[in-house]
Amino acid sequence: MTNREFFFRCWEDEYPVFLKTFKAVPANRLAYRPDPNSRSAADLVWVQVVEKRCWNELLETGQINWKVPPPAMNLAEMIAAYEKAHRELAPRLKNVDETSWERKLTQFVVDGKVFFETSLGHMFWLGLFDAIHHRGQLSVYIRPMGGKVPAIYGPSADDEVDIHQPMVAEWRVVA
Repeated sequence: MTNREFFFRCWEDEYPVFLKTFKAVPANRLAYRPDPNSRSAADLVWVQVVEKRCWNELLETGQINWKVPPPAMNLAEMIAAYEKAHRELAPRLKNVDETSWERKLTQFVVDGKVFFETSLGHMFWLGLFDAIHHRGQLSVYIRPMGGKVPAIYGPSADDEVDIHQPMVAEWRVVA
């Protein structure tokens, strides 16, 4: 299995976990933030939508021009936008060739300035890890917001899960 193939599998495996986490957010508490300096719950969901959308820009231009406008959607609309962005990106991402994945130089641009450059594959891995980080932030908001934290990588105290049953439908060994 190549690095690109492994990324795609990890990215696909994480997708339903993102959706489960977003759907656990109480829609009437999107303004919640644990500290005035923290992003709101709405901001954390919205950044996931923006990030998923910018990956198409990365494939088209070799750049991510990072800017996060304020959320302009309710929770259901943000989840639908995330699902749409995933559906649109999946076939394009799957068709990236190995040479481009490993060698194509890409840029992360903030306020018109190149913040850093790295290979296409590394940029996608950074994006996935960043998304997982923000999902983790969001997951710790859910209980204080009055929601139930879903199982992410293992059982949650809020989930009614039989700990003797696997959390995923299929366990795979990565060779």
